[in-house]
Amino acid sequence: MKGFFKVVFASMIGFILSAVVLGILFIAIIFAIVSASDNETVNVEPSSVMHMSLNIPIVERTIKSPLDDLDLGGLGTQKKLGLNDILLALKRAKEDSNIKGIYLDITGVQAGMATIEEIRNALIDFKKSKKFILAYSEVYTQGAYYLASVADKVYINPEGLLEFTGFSSEITFYKGTLEKLEIEPQVIKVGTYKSAVEPFVLDKMSDANRQQVTSFMGSMYDHFLSGVSASRKIEKDSLFAIANELKVQSASDAVKYKLADGTRYKDEVIDELKKLTGTDKKDDIKSVTLTGYIKNNKPESGDINNRIAIVYASGEITGGEGDDETIGSERISRAIRRVRTDDKIKAVVFRINSPGGSALASDVIWREVALTRKVKPVIVSMGDVAASGGYYIACAADSIFAEPNTITGSIGVFGIIPNMQKFFNNKLGVTFDGVKTAAHADLGSITRPLTDAEKLIIQKEVNRIYGTFTKRVADGRKKTQEYINQIGQGRVWSGSEALKNGLVDRLGNIDQAIQSAAKMAKLKDYKMVSYPSQKDPLESIFKSGEDKLREHFAKAELGEQYQYYKQLKDALRFTGIQARLPYSISIR
Repeated sequence: MKGFFKVVFASMIGFILSAVVLGILFIAIIFAIVSASDNETVNVEPSSVMHMSLNIPIVERTIKSPLDDLDLGGLGTQKKLGLNDILLALKRAKEDSNIKGIYLDITGVQAGMATIEEIRNALIDFKKSKKFILAYSEVYTQGAYYLASVADKVYINPEGLLEFTGFSSEITFYKGTLEKLEIEPQVIKVGTYKSAVEPFVLDKMSDANRQQVTSFMGSMYDHFLSGVSASRKIEKDSLFAIANELKVQSASDAVKYKLADGTRYKDEVIDELKKLTGTDKKDDIKSVTLTGYIKNNKPESGDINNRIAIVYASGEITGGEGDDETIGSERISRAIRRVRTDDKIKAVVFRINSPGGSALASDVIWREVALTRKVKPVIVSMGDVAASGGYYIACAADSIFAEPNTITGSIGVFGIIPNMQKFFNNKLGVTFDGVKTAAHADLGSITRPLTDAEKLIIQKEVNRIYGTFTKRVADGRKKTQEYINQIGQGRVWSGSEALKNGLVDRLGNIDQAIQSAAKMAKLKDYKMVSYPSQKDPLESIFKSGEDKLREHFAKAELGEQYQYYKQLKDALRFTGIQARLPYSISIR
């Protein structure tokens, strides 16, 4: 009886605590919504400086949430800034008489190189207004410095650090881990360069993979050096030598080799900003943060009867609905159908930032793009990555734009079916038995190895899907299938390389893609509209609270090692036939 009351009492305490937590959460949400409604716009005073700090993840478009500024213990949505809002804010600031200049306060940028390229080009365009850009940081990563290099003045803390070391990319291999766990990754693929499976079957890069990574990373590095060279007026060969010989090891070295204009402490930078804005030394600088200035962003005006739709497709390609960070074939297909049948929409810009995913889901989206192209112009704008399935959904467009440092291509297909029989038997002591009514009724089971006949069946299907993939690309790009097979084989290309081999039509940003769409549709006055509609952030919080908590605690426990856990977890999830990038490409 005593134990019974103990259990009841513990249950009551748990119930009361849960109710209190939910009550606090509910009050916090209401407070956040009320606060957000009271602060929809930000006042910008004359002679203000835009304080531009990019210390949060940058995504394709801002995911708006009234909970951004609240700490909800892992339940809240992580604050993210949309590239769309950053570009619009910089365009507005260029023409805003109240904005005197920009203070770039950046250490690192949580974005890929193509996204950084778009922001950098917008800053270069801002300078046409003759307003100043001043950059200062205690530490510059290479991505941050690539942005800062366009500034009129680049300052660094006297004890600070400027990374200028060249690019590197590291792949994590799990073959040894899987062997210890007695898990056999059964791989079926097409493509010499389709190295998605290498981390699970090899302990180092294959020669073919090393060749492709060396090629596309070299292309991206060459573009990086060219950009810094043009902005800082330093010969590209000299920049290569500075990085190769690690000449910049201190802040004073950065100044010596003209990567920075001087060493400064924060107070000295503030004094210079006061001079640039005509502010008295005793007064504070009038400033507005980038995120604050973005709150004043409004949709640009235009003829509502002549519209250009931007359809955003960002993340892994999957079947079903997906969300704002994954490309669900149902949701994206529905959005494309809607813009196709809307007579007021005269052209479509398909913005893709995806490493690929499900081959079937990719084909479902491809079909809608191909149908839309028959009735109105479709222009693809590629972000950081549009590869494998990401390229599959792009290839039916009239024209494809990419940044020089976009990662694309990877035209190939693979399948992984893990055989976990020994893991279950020997590690967990679990065995399996059953009956079936046909020889292949349990094809794809992870509790036994594939037979030779089954491997041939799956290989045949992988070959068929690869043939369909290359045919789609050949038709869309007006090339022969033989040629696409030559540049395909799963090989990854930079945007610059893809321009040369015909996988993209032009190097350019999303604004240039929009201008091209307007030209094809013969529009001069038009209004921009975005699809698909964004998910309700409050709904996502309550629907995935448990998952968010689990992820939150895993990150807290594993720290930087969380990325390796996630990669291995994803690998076991990627069963079936995939058209996706080899791995999570990270260039630093």
